[in-house]
Amino acid sequence: MFKNLQAKWKVNGWQMALILITFAIGGSLTGLTGRKLLALTGMVHSVPYYILHVVVMTLLWPFAVLLVSVPMGQYPFFIKYIRRMLGRLAGKSHAKVVEEQLAEGQLAVGSIKLPVIKIAIFASGAGSNAQKIIEHFRTDDSVEVALIVCNKPGAGVLSIAANEGIATILIDKEPFFRGNAYVPELQSAGIGFIVLAGFLWKIPLALIKAYPNKIVNIHPALLPNYGGKGMYGHFVHEAVIANGDAESGITIHYVDEHYDHGSTIFKATCPVFGGDTAATLASRIHKLEHEHYPRVIGECLKKLQ
Repeated sequence: MFKNLQAKWKVNGWQMALILITFAIGGSLTGLTGRKLLALTGMVHSVPYYILHVVVMTLLWPFAVLLVSVPMGQYPFFIKYIRRMLGRLAGKSHAKVVEEQLAEGQLAVGSIKLPVIKIAIFASGAGSNAQKIIEHFRTDDSVEVALIVCNKPGAGVLSIAANEGIATILIDKEPFFRGNAYVPELQSAGIGFIVLAGFLWKIPLALIKAYPNKIVNIHPALLPNYGGKGMYGHFVHEAVIANGDAESGITIHYVDEHYDHGSTIFKATCPVFGGDTAATLASRIHKLEHEHYPRVIGECLKKLQ
C-alpha cells in the first residue's frame, strides 16, 4: 500500500515517512483540540453532540495538519493535497472552476494551468545534478521528471531513479547514434523537454531535430572557453588551472549538433585560487550547478507554457 502511495504522490521513501508522521501527529492534534473545544460547550453525548463533533473535527484537521507540516518540511505537499481534497468535496471539475473564475474576473487568461511538461534527464554518472532537479520540481504541478536516460550500467543516477520511482532507459550506442536515437521511446513516454546532467555522449542530430530548442546542457566552465570533445569533468578543471585563469564557472546552454555550442542561457562564475586542484575547483563548480541549474530549467520551461 505504501509503495502505491509513494508512486502516486511521486515522493521518495524519506519524504513518504515524513508525510505519514505528519498525518499521524496532525490527526492526534485534531482530536485533542476538538475534544477540548467540545468540552467547553457543556453538551452531553447526544445526536447534536456527535454532529457537532464531526463538523469540528472536519474543520480543524486541515489547519492541524498544515501546522505540523511546517516543521516537518512538508508544507508544499500538504497545501496541494488539501486543495485537491477540497476540490473533490466541492464536486467541481478543474475546467468548471477555471470557467467560473474567468467569468468573475478572479483568474487571468494567461494564468490558466497548462498540461504537465514531462522532462527526461540524461546522465552518465553519480547524478547529483539529477537529484537536485528532481527535488526542485517535486512539488511543481506543472513539471514532472518522468524519465532518467543513462548510457552506463551501474551509474549512480540509476539508483537515484529507483529510489525516486522514476522510469529509466539504459541506451546503447548503435541505436542512439545510427538508429532512431530513442526518439520513439521518448515520445511514447510523453517527454516534452530534455535535460543533460553530466551526460557524456554527443547528442545526435535525430534527437535535436525531434526536440528543437528543448534540450539544455550545463558545462563546468565559461564557454566558449574549455568546451568541445573531451572537455568534461576534471579535464576541464585541470585545463583552467593550468592556464592560470582567475575565475571559472558554469554555462547553461541549449544543445545543437556541436559539442558545447548551442546558444547560452545563463552563466555564473567562481574564483580560481592559487592552491586549487581539479577536485577543489570542482567542489565550487558543483555548488554553482546545484544552485542554478534547476532554477534555470524552470525558467526555460515557463517559456514553453
